[in-house]
Amino acid sequence: MKPVVSIIMGSTSDLPVMEKAAKILDEFEIPFEMNALSAHRTPDEVEKFAKGASERGIKVIIAAAGMAAHLCGVIASMTTIPVIGVPINASLDGMDALLAIVQMPPGIPVATVGINGAMNAGILAAQILATSDKDIADKLVTFKENLKQKIVKANTDLSSVKFKYKTN
Repeated sequence: MKPVVSIIMGSTSDLPVMEKAAKILDEFEIPFEMNALSAHRTPDEVEKFAKGASERGIKVIIAAAGMAAHLCGVIASMTTIPVIGVPINASLDGMDALLAIVQMPPGIPVATVGINGAMNAGILAAQILATSDKDIADKLVTFKENLKQKIVKANTDLSSVKFKYKTN
């Protein structure tokens, strides 16, 4: 099994957030790899990874970044593979990471999800892959239908909640 998605984090302290992307990729049966690489502490390894990812069959990269938040942009600057940035709430409630990832210079795009939004990053990676993979596309349809059913059930459950001035 060869990975088509790569999950990259600056250190394993990001794993509690990034495992949400891994769980989604597992659910959709999408082969992936996970690595810790640092734009500041292992720049040579980041460059080797980014420049070799396409040749290894990687189609989407999900990269976490907190604090200095350079990893996503550095990777995006070295590859044409879509990069999805996950800002990590490591300081300043994650706003520093969010702004660093979203404010990329022209020509170096990084798709960005919400702070600690690794689950959405996994879903977005699946959606990107689904443009050329019907099996993943079908799984996404089922996934979205299940989301809808959860809300329908929640609304039904709310109908039994009683308050003196509740009208429905």
